[in-house]
Amino acid sequence: MDHITFLVAVVIVTALAFDFTNGFHDTANAMATSIATGALKPRTAVLVSGVLNIVGAFLSTEVAKTISGGIVDDTLVSPAMIFAGLVGAILWNLVTWLAGLPSSSSHALFGGLIGAVWVGAGSHGVHLDKVVEKVLLPAVVSPVVAGVAALVATYLAYRLSARARQDSVTKGFRLGQIASASLVSLAHGTNDAQKTMGVITLTLISAGALGHKAGPPVWVIGSAGVAIGLGTYLGGWRIIRTMGKGLAEIQSPQGFAAETASTAVILTSAHLGFALSTTQVASGSILGAGLGRRLAEVRWGVAGRMVLAWLITLPAAALVGGLAASVVKHGGNVGTAVIALVALALAGVIVAASRRNPVRADNVNDDHEVTLRTSAPTKVGTAA
Repeated sequence: MDHITFLVAVVIVTALAFDFTNGFHDTANAMATSIATGALKPRTAVLVSGVLNIVGAFLSTEVAKTISGGIVDDTLVSPAMIFAGLVGAILWNLVTWLAGLPSSSSHALFGGLIGAVWVGAGSHGVHLDKVVEKVLLPAVVSPVVAGVAALVATYLAYRLSARARQDSVTKGFRLGQIASASLVSLAHGTNDAQKTMGVITLTLISAGALGHKAGPPVWVIGSAGVAIGLGTYLGGWRIIRTMGKGLAEIQSPQGFAAETASTAVILTSAHLGFALSTTQVASGSILGAGLGRRLAEVRWGVAGRMVLAWLITLPAAALVGGLAASVVKHGGNVGTAVIALVALALAGVIVAASRRNPVRADNVNDDHEVTLRTSAPTKVGTAA
């Protein structure tokens, strides 16, 4: 415990705070379609998802090892750099949550870390080949694979049930969605909770508390699982509304197909150690399910804004992480305190802004378009 300095403790707490925001930011990945189709009540959905996220955190550590010893050089990383990177990730998560955009929490984390390490240790501190192999390629391939799988599954689901009574089909697929959405939650815990485990493990390695290329200790796995589970239970209703109601017109067979496709892609990637974005996988699956049903409505404007958010997430978080790292590098403990206070203030402003137009469990299935009330009312496409 001699290696756990005050700064290391601050970084661990900040990492768990990011994990919490990851939970409520990504609840929609597992439960948006089940809530939209009525397969699960909103509060029941987030409770089930939260519990299974905790369980999933204990199933694998391959992604955690990719974070702690893959994309950056753990021998050059300091706790201060990791703190700066986490600040960038948390602020981007809060901004996109306010806008109701299902951007990638994973890429926010990677971007924040890459920017902070690049500024703090130089470009040689970032393993660009691993970034391409483990982050960028999965980002391109995974939503396409999930979308095609969901499209085919949706087409087959409607063909096979074409002669059955509509009420029986709806009831049957809603029951199936309970199982498929639960599996997505389990897979989400297996993939996303590990990213925070990796960050905390990287911090402990940089502080000398763990050996080079060590895996996450049990207490790290447990705390990361609980943090993401609690965040998931909070709901993240704004993004749930966008994915459940704003992206495509979803019925229960489509929801089942989308969730099954997402589970298969996420679990396969977690086993291989690919730190992919579960948000991108789930969004690709929902689009594929929308295209798989004849005459279903797909809202391409929403999809376009979502893809734009995907494209700018990593560089935006990297920019904030880099700026924070520069202040910390030149300001020492004072710089760290300044960054912490600025981040808390910005987070408070974002949360206060969200209360102007609250999205809750009781209105999450309302119209997907919401107006953010400011001094001069403006329409924000899918800010829900």
